[in-house]
Amino acid sequence: MNNQRRYKIPRWSKYNAGSLNPVEPNGGSWPLHFFNRNWKNQWTDLDGELVSFKIRNPGTIDFMGEQLETVKNTQKNLTDEQKEIANYFGFGPPTKQWTPVIDRLIDTYNVNPNRAARILAATNAAINDAMVIAWQIKYVTDVARPNQIDPELETVLPTPHFPAYPSGHAVVSGCVEVVLGYFFPAERARLREIAEQNALSRLYACVHFPIDNNEGLRLGRQIGQHIVKELKQDRDKNRKIVDQPYTEGKDAVLPPPPWDQAIPFPPNQEQAEPQQPARRPFFFF
Repeated sequence: MNNQRRYKIPRWSKYNAGSLNPVEPNGGSWPLHFFNRNWKNQWTDLDGELVSFKIRNPGTIDFMGEQLETVKNTQKNLTDEQKEIANYFGFGPPTKQWTPVIDRLIDTYNVNPNRAARILAATNAAINDAMVIAWQIKYVTDVARPNQIDPELETVLPTPHFPAYPSGHAVVSGCVEVVLGYFFPAERARLREIAEQNALSRLYACVHFPIDNNEGLRLGRQIGQHIVKELKQDRDKNRKIVDQPYTEGKDAVLPPPPWDQAIPFPPNQEQAEPQQPARRPFFFF
């Protein structure tokens, strides 16, 4: 029996009240690469077997109490470095800061053209799936942002125009950490450090609750583990395993720091035109 205390979920759509244009409300229905959906709109593997992701039910989370207080206390005590971290990872979409990491790994390990293409394709396809799954959950759970609950809360970055739970930066980071860790196992500790810093940056920015980031990392790592399982099954025409992970560590110097953008360009602040989100069933485990 589940004896967890239940809390009222602060609904993003209620606080939003049509004043902001929601970003890609149907993004959770987009095509996937390493997963499929069954007729119940549940995620499955490529063979049709049900895939269950463990993520905490938002109804068991005290967003308007403990979680909001943590954000407010964080905001009051932010250091200059924490603001730098928030701005660094918040510059552009969740994919942006992983692009130079992938590139640096390929260069450091002198990856040949074929394997470089596979690593790039697999990692970016994994990012796509992580974002699609995160977006489906976001618009189903419909959790408000911290400064929607407390309008007096000053954020470091502009509040994104879509629901909070879970953090897209965190989901992508957890997934990429696992997938790149498969190809470059000697770099796993550093990749985990980057992923956790990326997720934490969203709390420093005051645009996410800490649980958004923690559960986002947890979800992303589960997605990544499933994708690695699929990658390991790939064979060439001689039935030989395709991937040959780079097990000899070369201590790749991966950003950040420094906190300067590896790919500087002013972010596009324009938002998508408003659409009506498609409501779909979702099951918590």
